[in-house]
Amino acid sequence: MIKEVMDNNFNEEISEGDAPVVVDFWAPWCGPCKMLGPVIEELSSEYDNKVKFLKVNVDNNPVVSQMYRVSSIPTVMVFKNGSTADTMVGFRPKNALKELIDKHI
Repeated sequence: MIKEVMDNNFNEEISEGDAPVVVDFWAPWCGPCKMLGPVIEELSSEYDNKVKFLKVNVDNNPVVSQMYRVSSIPTVMVFKNGSTADTMVGFRPKNALKELIDKHI
C-alpha cells in the first residue's frame, strides 16, 4: 500500500519504524510520473511489510519538495531512520528501482 503524505506529516512518516521508506515525489501532469506510478504500486506489493512506500504531490506540498531540493520529477528517495539514504531522478525500469531499494533492506 502506498500512502499519500503532506507537508504537515512527512517527517513523522519517514521517521516511523525501522523499515526503509521509499518516497515518490510526483505530480498529476507529469508523464514520466504516470509511467512510474504502476511500477511503484507493484513494488509496494512485492516489498509488503519490508519497506514503507509514500507519495508526495510536489504541487500540493512545496515545503517538503523544497526541503529535499526536488527540482525534477519523478524523484524517488529512500529514507533510513528519517534521513535520505539514496535518490533516483527520472523514470527508471522496475529492476533499477529494486536494486536501489535492495541496497537499504
